[in-house]
Amino acid sequence: MTAFARRARATAARMHPELSLVSFTLLSHLEHQGGCRATDLAAHYTLDKSTISRQVGALEKAGLVERRLDPTDHRVHVLHLTDRGGEVLAQVADARRVAFHARLEGWSGPDLSRFAEYLLRYNEAAAAAGGEVAE
Repeated sequence: MTAFARRARATAARMHPELSLVSFTLLSHLEHQGGCRATDLAAHYTLDKSTISRQVGALEKAGLVERRLDPTDHRVHVLHLTDRGGEVLAQVADARRVAFHARLEGWSGPDLSRFAEYLLRYNEAAAAAGGEVAE
């Protein structure tokens, strides 16, 4: 599992020069949720608010994320992907698909089915335990 995690971090760095694995994860979450507050990100990923603040600040500086006033509560800012953030995320997702396809190219149908079944099982167990599931 350690090798898997290290490989994921290294692969993220190669996919796009502006995105770390953490940045990719946060952008993916924002896309999936259609935006959310920084405090929601901190709670979801069980991270300190200052950690999220630094990450979001870097994403804002890079032009990938913007803050908008919540239409129902103008005291609250909601984070959203910018158009550029969506484009970068799509580029990384495409590069990931190509990399996964290359890695799994020689696998048989039954092997791919078992692998998919095990990944689903692992993600379900992680979700049941309160862990993060990859999006």
